[in-house]
Parts: sequence; structure tokens; C-alpha cells
Amino acid sequence: MPGLIADLIATVQAGGVISFPTDTVPALATQPSQASLIYQLKQRSSAKPLILMAAHSSDLWDFVQGSSTELATWQQLAARYWPGALTLVLPASELLPIAMNSTGEKTIGVRVPDSDMAQLILQETGPLATTSANLTGQPALLTMAEIDQQFPTVHTLAMDSELPLAGIPSTVVQWTKGGWQVLRPGSISF
Repeated sequence: MPGLIADLIATVQAGGVISFPTDTVPALATQPSQASLIYQLKQRSSAKPLILMAAHSSDLWDFVQGSSTELATWQQLAARYWPGALTLVLPASELLPIAMNSTGEKTIGVRVPDSDMAQLILQETGPLATTSANLTGQPALLTMAEIDQQFPTVHTLAMDSELPLAGIPSTVVQWTKGGWQVLRPGSISF
């Protein structure tokens, strides 16, 4: 369902699912409390948590918890790579909606994309539960037309021409007691 940015913002604020370009691959996104909608659309196992994406790193820190030393370490890494294609998996605070990670593991993936379009949307909506726009096990869809075809109930941007995308998912690293562990290589070498 192609529409304007205002349509996407209104849809997600009303609890719907939207899709928009990012600096990596297009995202499916919804309010964190509505994350189950993304799992249904993608036919995704609930054992695979979603990413909380925001316009600014300051919008994400309340969703994580750690010591002051850990928080300083995380913020240093974020300052180096955000906005950008790096997802940090960190211990989650009590603010994490169970719908985003029902694995029992108290972690949350967080990211600030390097995309003016994504940041414009996220500034208006606040942090959103996100994942790549594709059915589970399939390659990420790279155009709004492909997303409209695969997910006709998802609101997308009406675009005359597609925005250039890297087409490579974000690098995902997880904080452990021993430091950072790469969970998925991506466009940022880590």
C-alpha cells in the first residue's frame, strides 16, 4: 500500500506495520508492543528477536541495562559507528516489550540507521521494532515494489524511483562478559 511519509507515520502510530528504506536493506517496522504482527507477516520464529531502531542513540539507552562502565563502553562504540550499519545486542531493561524477544534471553538489538528517510520517520514515531523486509529464509527485498507485492497489507512509501541501498544487512555484535562477539558479519568490519 504505497503512501506518503505522513501515511506511514500515522499507520505505525495506529499499530500497523510499515516498510521504509534504511542504509542497509528495507525494514519492516511497527510499534514494539505490536511486534507479533511482524512475526506473523514474515512467518518468523519467535526464537529470532527483532531490532529496536531509533533516530538517535539517546532514544535507545533506556531499553538497555548495565553498569556505568558497560554503558560508557556501549556508548563509545555507538558514537563511533552510529548512525550506521551496526546493531548492538545488549542486556535489556524492563522496558523491553516481551513481544520483541520472547526467547527468555533478556537482550535487545539496537541500531540507529544512517538514512535521512529512516531517521525522519523514526523521529516522529519513536523507536520501532524492525527487521528486514522478506519472508523468513528468503533474501531481503530491495525495492518498495517488491515489498508491496510480497506484503500487500504493509504500508510503504510511494516512490517514483528506488533509493540506492547497500543491500547488505547490518553487522550484529553482542556484548558478553568477555567483550564483543560477532553474531552476523555485515557491511561494517568488526
